[in-house]
Amino acid sequence: MAFFSANHVNISGVAACVPSTTYHNTDYKWIAKAKQKNFIDSIGIASRHISSGGTTASDLCFDAAELLIKKIKWHKESINLLVFVSCSGDYTAPATAALLQNRLGLSKNCMAFDINMACSGYVYGLSVVSKMISAQIPKALLLVGDVGSVYTSYKDKSSFPLFGDAGTATAVEYSEKNNTAFFDLNTDGSGFEALYVPDGGSRHPITKKSLEYKKYGDGIYRKRSQIFLNGVEILKFSLREVPPSINKLLSEIKLKIDDVDYFVFHQANKLINANIGKMLKIPSAKMPDTLLHYGNTISASIPLTIVEGIGAEQMRKPQQLLLCGFGAGLSWGTAVIKTENVVCPPLIVKQGADK
Repeated sequence: MAFFSANHVNISGVAACVPSTTYHNTDYKWIAKAKQKNFIDSIGIASRHISSGGTTASDLCFDAAELLIKKIKWHKESINLLVFVSCSGDYTAPATAALLQNRLGLSKNCMAFDINMACSGYVYGLSVVSKMISAQIPKALLLVGDVGSVYTSYKDKSSFPLFGDAGTATAVEYSEKNNTAFFDLNTDGSGFEALYVPDGGSRHPITKKSLEYKKYGDGIYRKRSQIFLNGVEILKFSLREVPPSINKLLSEIKLKIDDVDYFVFHQANKLINANIGKMLKIPSAKMPDTLLHYGNTISASIPLTIVEGIGAEQMRKPQQLLLCGFGAGLSWGTAVIKTENVVCPPLIVKQGADK
């Protein structure tokens, strides 16, 4: 258990942006019409927003950040840190955070770096930012997003109906109040092949074979440059590791399930999250859900769910949030943080692509 805390952490605002193009799973032809309803009921995903025309995760995060900075009335020169969390950056090099620092017009004195993570990325990113805030970095932007649809095969029924795209921005600043955020971060790299993209990195660079479709099962055709997902292994991993992690963290900080206002989980699929909720005996009203119309937005799913699943009115009130991300790595992370007066602008629906 990698447990630690960070003091003087205040979340000032959270914003989210999705592409305008919507794909409905009832239109997906690789699942028979007779089975579509049962499939959608099981995974809990009816439609998703997907990138088109070259829109990237950084484009979506940029729009979310611009709106959030305006709404919370930050001066851009006062932002000292920008962290971009994604597994779908703009380039292999340089870091996408550097590009976002420039696009947003932030000071050259602003630190900017990437964290290459997926489903647990928001909690990991928040932990890094929180620790730097506790060291008296005054203001930080945590930009988290993915365009997972770009890396899925339309012919792969095990992954294509799941992934949607989103970008988010979270404003974090130093508070004179001793507001403490608690974290528990974990990793099991032995299971990395349960969710990964085989080709495209330096271990297996793109070749002609990387771009050829291969059959892996009934209704499962994909390239080696696309997402490989072993749903059974991810389900087993999630139910094996996530509930104990949550219980350990709550025990460490002497809280009970009833003390938490909202449990904001990574939106993997309905089956996984419903079972975690049952195992921990969490009331469904405390588990906001955005799967139905946004799907699994990978690293962006937790902040998107804060914006759309909890909403502006509730986030203005004092809340005790438990955040939990889990998936590719395999990695999982849980955080508990108190919030108050968090600004959550309405969701941005991005039209077209940036040039």
